[in-house]
Amino acid sequence: MVSSLKELINETELNHNDDSEERFITTAVSWSNYELLLTKLENNCHYRVTYLDGVLEIVSPSIRHENIKTNLGMLLERFFYSKRIRFIPMGSSTFRNKAKKAGAEPDECYCIGEQKSVPDLAIEVVVTSGSINKLEIYRRLGVAEVWFWERNQLKLYHLRDNSQNEQATLYPDTYGYEPITTSELLPQLDIPLFERCLTISDSIQAIDEFEQGLRNASQSTKQ
Repeated sequence: MVSSLKELINETELNHNDDSEERFITTAVSWSNYELLLTKLENNCHYRVTYLDGVLEIVSPSIRHENIKTNLGMLLERFFYSKRIRFIPMGSSTFRNKAKKAGAEPDECYCIGEQKSVPDLAIEVVVTSGSINKLEIYRRLGVAEVWFWERNQLKLYHLRDNSQNEQATLYPDTYGYEPITTSELLPQLDIPLFERCLTISDSIQAIDEFEQGLRNASQSTKQ
């Protein structure tokens, strides 16, 4: 635990010299200090800040992490356009709720249909695991669906119960989120195709294969 916010945001603590993902965690951080840190870093998009019940985590994403995040958003937005689904991209915006002592900055997030104060879909790219349970944060914020990209696989969760009492939820092990295999927000999205194309390092090839898969699925539906 650090002794001051100044120590917390010292660049030497968070500096990285290679492509490793740096993660810094501290406890007993007040909400006011969390908001002060957000203000301090508002012009620095390199860090992701997460807060839950006084525990604060700062991540300095690796190049690999950012490549995956960019490709994921690129393919998903191709899907939106191809299916004529109206969406509002919200990127890594900060979402927080003081009363519920929770705040997060997803890797990518979207509102479906119309602008809302909280995204319908939040996406996290997991390269190294952290200590804060992101599902609990998103439950408190009221995010309908959360996806985690981890080890070349998507894990999808849909919120079933938003009770403040964790023990009263239908899915206590995942904080009220039910694991699902098909997105309920985007039921037309072929998850295996999406996963496969995300593992392709060449962006143009990934787009070509993804769009070909979408066309094949559309033609099969028409037959």
